[in-house]
Amino acid sequence: MKTSPSIKTAPTKKTVPMQKPMVTVSQLTVFKNRSRILANPLPFHRENFDKHGDTFMVKIGLGNKVVFTRNAETIKYILQKNHKNYHKSTLQTKDLGKYIGQGLLTSNGEFWRVHRRMIQPAFHKKKLEGLLAIMYEAITTELEPLERGKEFDIFPLMGDLAFQVVAKSLFSAGDIRERMRKLQGITTINQKMLIKEMRQPYLKWWFQLSGDINRHLDYAKDARNLLDRIIQERVDSKVDKDDLLDMLLKARYEDGSPMSRKQLIDEVLILFTAGHETTANALSFALFLLAKHPNTQERLFQEVGGVDFKDDDLMRLMGQLPYTKQCIEEAMRLYPPVYVIDRVSLAEDTINGHTFKRRTVWLMSMFELHRHTKFWENPTEFIPERFDPKNKKDFSDYYFPFGAGPRMCIGNNFAMYEMMMVVATLIKKFRLSSSLDEITLNPLISLKPKKVPIHFTPRDL
Repeated sequence: MKTSPSIKTAPTKKTVPMQKPMVTVSQLTVFKNRSRILANPLPFHRENFDKHGDTFMVKIGLGNKVVFTRNAETIKYILQKNHKNYHKSTLQTKDLGKYIGQGLLTSNGEFWRVHRRMIQPAFHKKKLEGLLAIMYEAITTELEPLERGKEFDIFPLMGDLAFQVVAKSLFSAGDIRERMRKLQGITTINQKMLIKEMRQPYLKWWFQLSGDINRHLDYAKDARNLLDRIIQERVDSKVDKDDLLDMLLKARYEDGSPMSRKQLIDEVLILFTAGHETTANALSFALFLLAKHPNTQERLFQEVGGVDFKDDDLMRLMGQLPYTKQCIEEAMRLYPPVYVIDRVSLAEDTINGHTFKRRTVWLMSMFELHRHTKFWENPTEFIPERFDPKNKKDFSDYYFPFGAGPRMCIGNNFAMYEMMMVVATLIKKFRLSSSLDEITLNPLISLKPKKVPIHFTPRDL
C-alpha cells in the first residue's frame, strides 16, 4: 500500500501580540491637579488607574516620568523576582536619609545587605519572646489614662502608645519619657517638611533660600544628640538589659567589629521613625473599623475575653488569637500604612512586553492592589473572615502589608504582636463605637487618618 509523501511546510513565525503604547499622563494634567495631589494624591491615582488600566506613566517635568502600577505580577517581579535590578529612589535614600541617617530604611545594595544581616537576629521570634512582656507593660501604661464615656480622637493616643512601645523595647530601663516626647516631636516635624519637598519639588529653591531645610536639619541633629546621650548612658552602666539596644550594641560585622556610634544612631533613629508610625496608623484604622462593625467586635470579644496577658508565656497566647490577627490583616488590606512603594531600575528591563530604560522610576500602589476587584470580592468592605486559614487561600501574590521580597519590613512580627495586644486589651474591656461615617485619609510618607473619633464604653456597665 502506497503512502502519500509527507508535505514539508515552511516553519511559521511565532507572532507576538503588539503591545498598546503605554498611556502617559501629561505634565499639564499634573499641574492642573497640583492642589488635589498635594492634599491627597489617592483620588488622582484611582482616576487614572480606572481610566488607563493597571499601569500608566506620569510625566513630571524635565523629561522625567514615573510609572504607576497596581499590577500584581509586575509588583512581585520588581520586589521579589528581579529585586536586584531595583533600588529605592533618592526620595528615601537621600531626601529622607538627610533627616534620619543611612540605615536599613534608607540604604541600598551591599551596605543595606550587610546591615540587614547584622540586625535581622534581633527580630527573630525567639528574641521577640523576651520583648513581649516589655511591650505589654508599655501598652497598659499608655492605655491607663484612656478617656471613657465620651468620644475622642484616638489617633494621637495610638501615636504616643506606639512610640513608647518602641522606646521601651529599645531602652527597657530608665525614665526617658520626656526625651522620647522630644524625639517624637522632631520626627513629626521633619516628616512634614519632607512631604513639602516631595510634593512641591518646584519650590526646592525656596526651601533652601528660606532656610527651611537647614532648620529641619538642625532638628535632626538635636535628635541624634539626644540618642547619643541615651546610648552613652547604657554603655557607661555596663549592665545587660537584653532589649533591642543591647542586641544592636552586640551586633558584629563579619570581621568581628561593632557598628560605629554614628551607624548605631542611624539604625535606632530609623527604628523609631518606621517602627512607631506605621503601627499607630494601622491600629487607628483597625479600631475605627471595629467600632463600625459591632458584630465583628463581639466575635472578637469571644476570642479575647478569657485571655490573661499576665501569663508568662505571651508567645503562646499570640497563637491563640487567630481572629484578632485576621481583623488586623483585613484593616491593613483596606488601609495599608505603606500605601505606595517606589523603586528605580538599575538597568533596562522588559515587563509585560514593554521595555523600560535604566533609571526608570516605579511607583507601586499597595492601596490600589489591596482593593483590586480582580483579587478581592467586595473589596471596600471590612471582612476579616477572608483571612481565615480555613479558607486555605494564598494571598501572597497580591497582599503586601509589610512589603515583599528581601526588603520586607524587618519588624513585621514585632508590629503584629504589638497590634494584637492593643486590640485584644481594648476589646476585652470596652465596646467601641464612632459617630464618624467615613474616615478621612491623610497620605504622607505613610497612610494616616485625619481623625479617628472613638467612644469607649466599659463592658462591665
